[in-house]
Amino acid sequence: MAAHFRLAARAAARTQPQPPARILQLRPAAPRHQPLSQQLLSSSSSFHQLSRTYRSQSRRWYSSQQQQQQQQPPRNKKDPNRVAFWPFVVLIAITSGAWVLLVNKRQEMADAAKGGAPQDAAGPTPRFDDSEVTVLFVLGGPGAGKGTQCARLVDRYNFAHLSAGDLLRAEQARPGSEFGALISDCIRNGTIVPMEVTIKLLQNAMDDVLAEQQKSGVAKGKGGRFLIDGFPRKMDQAIKFEEDVCRAKLVLFYDCPEDVMEKRLLERGKTSGREDDNAESIRKRFRTFVETSMPVVDLYESEGRLVRISAAPPPDAVFKDTAEKIEGRLGADF
Repeated sequence: MAAHFRLAARAAARTQPQPPARILQLRPAAPRHQPLSQQLLSSSSSFHQLSRTYRSQSRRWYSSQQQQQQQQPPRNKKDPNRVAFWPFVVLIAITSGAWVLLVNKRQEMADAAKGGAPQDAAGPTPRFDDSEVTVLFVLGGPGAGKGTQCARLVDRYNFAHLSAGDLLRAEQARPGSEFGALISDCIRNGTIVPMEVTIKLLQNAMDDVLAEQQKSGVAKGKGGRFLIDGFPRKMDQAIKFEEDVCRAKLVLFYDCPEDVMEKRLLERGKTSGREDDNAESIRKRFRTFVETSMPVVDLYESEGRLVRISAAPPPDAVFKDTAEKIEGRLGADF
């Protein structure tokens, strides 16, 4: 009987339903005795798989960074087409500062002149003091009769007559003169000699006259009177002379029509021997006077230092008019 029951139990156990295969797969039974070499091999395979995964992800990240850098150029790299603005800012600052200094300097000079400051503060000191030396400029077109009137003024008022033209011609004829050729060319073409030459000759002549008067014992107040004939012929000559030599008290301007002056010059050319007393040179001298000397006349007229005298009448009438106007401006005992 017992054997019969054991057989029946075994048969029943075989016929019982088995658990699903997927349930058995959830908890597989690990082998109890896995060799060490297999364990190391399995661990190595896992490590290599993880390493490959990390390298793959690193490559993808690095590739994405490179693409971003290519799309956006680095900020620190200088663009060759970029314009630098700081040099312009520096240049503007420097020029503005220089302009401000120039304006302030001019204002200081103007204020000093108005306030009666010394001449050193406003400009160079002239060679002669106009309170001790009397200078009259004598202007007029070629042939206006300046030389004739100056000779009469010398006799009456003890002036020293300095003709810019005569000084230039004397310098031209002086042996070894460094300016002789230049002066000759200017006279021949009816142009103006450089002002540095003319002013230096006038200053030297004034020094010589004053030295001679001092030796001869001329009373103070009677000497130091100069008629400068035919000068200044340009604006820069007038400014330079008054800055370096002496300020003129008056300017005598002998006004005469061109046809009258041309007639006089042609008549004078018959005996004068001057190479510029010919029709062609005369007309050039007329044009030069109008273009360059008339602005000087206008300047002194605007300053109230011009004495305008008609030079068309006979010489005696012209001199009478000249003397009356000089004494009316400077006094009879100037």
